[in-house]
Amino acid sequence: MLIVLLGFLSCSRTGQEKVQISTSMGEIEVEIYPGLAPVTANNFLTLVEAGTYTNATFYRVVRIDNQPHNLVKIEVIQGGLFEDEVIDKYTPIEHETSAETGIMHTNGVISMARNEPGTASTEFFICIGDQPSLNFGGDRNSDGQGFAAFGKVTKGMEVVKAIQALSDKDQYLVDQVTIREISRIQ
Repeated sequence: MLIVLLGFLSCSRTGQEKVQISTSMGEIEVEIYPGLAPVTANNFLTLVEAGTYTNATFYRVVRIDNQPHNLVKIEVIQGGLFEDEVIDKYTPIEHETSAETGIMHTNGVISMARNEPGTASTEFFICIGDQPSLNFGGDRNSDGQGFAAFGKVTKGMEVVKAIQALSDKDQYLVDQVTIREISRIQ
């Protein structure tokens, strides 16, 4: 465990990429870890470079109070392209578990949304608070594979929390938050 943690700390200080998520509610800065999660991180960065997320949205918020039928509660905001017919145009990527990457779903971690393992492509979420049930072996999904984390918010968690607090209907925002663009920063 110590080796995995040291590898994560080392990667988070050197060799990572940074992106800025510019939203209609403010800026969110994220470190991306291609050294730890090469498939997931590089897929995300390729989508960023292609402008895929220009005018995308944050459209889903999950809070303790809006998931009455889930035995395992989580807190996240989810964003991306939203429309299935648009998402389906993108090739799904191989699933990288947190057991493989060492990136756990802690406060501010960004991860890929998916249905079955190996179905993630464009949709992502940001954790609010620690979410161990989203890790490999976690019990949020019955398959136990968890989700593919690939980076962490370094600035702008107040924006993430403000988005999570917006009005929703069945976890979907009444008024979606525009992602103006996601761009690399130095």
